[in-house]
Amino acid sequence: MKSNNASYIAAAILLLVLTVAIAFKPFVIINAGERGVVMQFGQVQERVLSEGIHAIVPIVNTVQALSVRVQKHQIPAQAASKDLQDVFTDVALNWHIIPEKANTIFQQIGDEKEVIQRIINPAIEEVLKAVMALYTAEQIITKRGEVKAGIDEQLTARLAQYNIGVDDISLVNIHFSQRFSEAVEAKQIAEQEAKRAEFVALKAAQEAQAEINRAKGQAEAQRLLRENLTPLILQKQAIEKWDGHFPTVLGGNEALPFINIKPEELPSQAQP
Repeated sequence: MKSNNASYIAAAILLLVLTVAIAFKPFVIINAGERGVVMQFGQVQERVLSEGIHAIVPIVNTVQALSVRVQKHQIPAQAASKDLQDVFTDVALNWHIIPEKANTIFQQIGDEKEVIQRIINPAIEEVLKAVMALYTAEQIITKRGEVKAGIDEQLTARLAQYNIGVDDISLVNIHFSQRFSEAVEAKQIAEQEAKRAEFVALKAAQEAQAEINRAKGQAEAQRLLRENLTPLILQKQAIEKWDGHFPTVLGGNEALPFINIKPEELPSQAQP
């Protein structure tokens, strides 16, 4: 009988201990990709809990878990170029909390949402304005890689002061004001029209020069022909083209062959 009572008492004590343990949580589990910030009566401790299960002192210690995974944050931003054109873009930032500094970040800034609102957003806007002011609107388009590298470098240095790591940054959908876009389009059309007019003028000049060259060639050919056509050559060409028939002269009822006999070709008459 006493043995049974002792068993009941032991079971009750064990159940009480388990209940207290569950209620006061003497241990904490830190999930993958997180770090635990330990606080003692609300004061942040230097100890940072890694992934896994850790024993703590109930009531005395509390733990705040912070994600140290790479997180993506995208924000629309506006700046002005060197030539005072409005620049609009969406900045996509991949960032993470430096794991061993999770306690410092939580103590000085707060959780992930507060990090974004209080640190990341203002830093993006300020750095974007500083870098865009170094380039004209045209250079922002033609030197996009250089602009991105400048923003990446300055933003990385700025966020590192707050123990925040930058993994990558992207400038999404860079565009300008409607007025500037219309001006660029008009400029492109004007340049295309100018190039077209230049091409037409060049083509006309080339065609005119070709005509001049052809005329010069024909004139030179005629000059050479006139210089080289002697009476002997003409007579030779006429003989080569003669078909063996004399031209005829119509007179009376008969057609007589026409023979051109020059006076010098007539035989001289005998002198009496």
